[in-house]
Amino acid sequence: MKRVKWIGLFLVLMMVATAFVGCAQTPSKEEAPKTEIPQAGDQGTDTQKEDKLEGKVEIIGSTSVHPLAQDLADAFANVEPGIKVDIQAVGSTAGVVAAHEGTANIGMASRNLKPGEKEWGLTEHVIAKDGIAVVVHPDNKIDDLSKEDISKIFKGEIKNWKDVGGVDKEIIVISREAGSGTRGAFEDIMDLEVKKDGKKMSALKEDALIANGSGAVKADVLKKEHAIGYVSLGYLDDSIKGVKVDGVEPTVENVKAGKFPIARPFLMLTKGELTPQAKAYMDFVMSADGQNIVSEKFISVK
Repeated sequence: MKRVKWIGLFLVLMMVATAFVGCAQTPSKEEAPKTEIPQAGDQGTDTQKEDKLEGKVEIIGSTSVHPLAQDLADAFANVEPGIKVDIQAVGSTAGVVAAHEGTANIGMASRNLKPGEKEWGLTEHVIAKDGIAVVVHPDNKIDDLSKEDISKIFKGEIKNWKDVGGVDKEIIVISREAGSGTRGAFEDIMDLEVKKDGKKMSALKEDALIANGSGAVKADVLKKEHAIGYVSLGYLDDSIKGVKVDGVEPTVENVKAGKFPIARPFLMLTKGELTPQAKAYMDFVMSADGQNIVSEKFISVK
C-alpha cells in the first residue's frame, strides 16, 4: 500500500515539473521577441542616394547665354547637388567648336549655326529666345530709330546724330568682338555683311570701338554720352536706354509676339551621347522649372 502511495506521489511531482518547464519555455506576451519592421521610406532613402549623380559638366560659349546658363546651374544644384557645372563665357564660335571637338559637354551659342557648322552633326537645343536691344546713353534724346538708319550708323554711312534728329555730335559706334554670337546675329539681321571673294565679311564701321561682352558694351555706352551699341535684351535695365526700332520697344513681350525685329535663339549644343551628368542638366533646362527661370529675363520655349 505504501508503495502505491509513493508511486502516485512520484507521478504527481513529475507532472508538476513538466508543467513548470513548459511554462518557463513559453514567453509571455510582454516578453515575446519583437520583429524589426522597416520604417516607411527607409528603402526609398537608400534608392534616392543611389540615384543621385556625382561628377562635372563642362559648358563653354556665348557670353549672352552665360548668365542664363549660370542661373539654371544654380537652381540645378538644388536638384543634383553632387554635380558641379563649370561654365566659361568665351563667345559663340568658341562654344560651337568646343561642342564639335568634345572639349566641352555642352556648347553655348546666341546665334543660328552657320552652314559649315551645320555639317558637324551637332544637336541644337533651343533653350530660349532673345532680343538684341540697340542702346544709347540715358541723356541721349533719341528714342526711336528705323532699322535702316541703325544699319547705316553701324556701317558708318550716318556719322552724326543730327542726321537722325539728334544733337550735332559725332556718333561713337560700339560693337562686339569677332566671334560673338550677339554680333553675328546683329550683323545678319541688320544686313551688316558684304561678300568679298565669295566670303561674307563684316561691313561694320572700321573705327568702331570693340567691347568683349554685352556687359562691356553697356558700360562703354554709359561712359560715352554720344555712343550707340547693342546688347542682349537680358542686359537691358533702367540704367541705359534701349531705343525703339521702327516704333517697337525692345521688350520680351514684343519679341515673343514677333513684333521686335532684332531677335535670335539661345542654343545649347551637344554631340553624340551625353554623359548622365550632362543629360541631367539638359533635362532640367528644358523642364517646366528650368523654363520658368528662362522666362524671368528671356523668352521661354515651352
